[in-house]
Amino acid sequence: MALPLREIKPKSVKTKRALEKRAPQVHENPKTTLFLRGTSCSQIAQLALTDLKSLKDPLTIKFNKKNDIHPFEDPSSLEFFSEKNDASLMVFAHHTKKRPHALTFLRFFNWKVLDILELYVDPDSFRELKQFKNKKAAVGLKPLLSFSGSLFDSPTQNAYTQAKSYFSDFFRGGDAQSVDVEGLQYMIHFSVAGEEVEGQAKPAIKMRVYLIRTKKSGQKLPRVEVEEMGPRIDFRVGRVREADEHMMKDALKRPRQLEPKTKKNIDTDMMGDKIGRIHVGKQDLDQMQTRKMKGLKRSRGERDEDETMIDGASDDEISYEEEEGDDDEDADEDMMPDTHPKRERL
Repeated sequence: MALPLREIKPKSVKTKRALEKRAPQVHENPKTTLFLRGTSCSQIAQLALTDLKSLKDPLTIKFNKKNDIHPFEDPSSLEFFSEKNDASLMVFAHHTKKRPHALTFLRFFNWKVLDILELYVDPDSFRELKQFKNKKAAVGLKPLLSFSGSLFDSPTQNAYTQAKSYFSDFFRGGDAQSVDVEGLQYMIHFSVAGEEVEGQAKPAIKMRVYLIRTKKSGQKLPRVEVEEMGPRIDFRVGRVREADEHMMKDALKRPRQLEPKTKKNIDTDMMGDKIGRIHVGKQDLDQMQTRKMKGLKRSRGERDEDETMIDGASDDEISYEEEEGDDDEDADEDMMPDTHPKRERL
């Protein structure tokens, strides 16, 4: 029989505040990304890691020390770093002959690895942020995200749908209640050309970052232009580890406090109209008051005569009078003269 774990009480107020900050909350803080490097890391991978950090700032933590870690084999060290630094996202850079210029993207849930995506940077097309000599976007702004390619919207789970989910989570930042147009300064575009064919190399994921500039157009709406800001990275898809079904279900669960409150017996149909349901109690029709009309009423004298006639005559007399009335009508018909003219033979 397994004994329940004993709850450890904090010994100081500072430790208590730290534990309460890391505990599950209704409104979670923006996700922090931890950047690490392996024992062997190429210059291309380090530059790509630095540029991704500059786009993610200030919600970043970067370690420059080399770490002998293999994410797909034993992620326990990365889980320790995640819990120690309260980081839900992680980018690990390493380089080997078999997997050159690799960036491993990880997501964590409850300090455990949720899913892993490995992407390789193409050194020929790579251009770092400093190589674009123009103005850069301000730090801390949320970018516009754009994904083009049928593989990103595939109904079946694959590496490209996982990459779309990760980059949407990576560049999301904090929750914004309203949007200021002046804060929309740059856009990040991800594109995939072609389809995935067996026996051939997988299509590359191209990442481009553009500045958004507004200029005068002579009208109310300004003219919008885009200018590449950098970095320019082409990713090749490597190893992928999908999230466990039960863990993903727990990660997507929302607290009850954030669920929209629904009113009882009020629904919305497919056309968007609001429909209400009303429950009415049992009605007593015997006590129901109907509308009285003067045209349906009889005078008091006629009502009394009809009641006395019906009360004074028996059923036999009423039936006998009805039969005599029928015979009289037949006799009257026999006494009527024949008015039709008679035709005589010639």
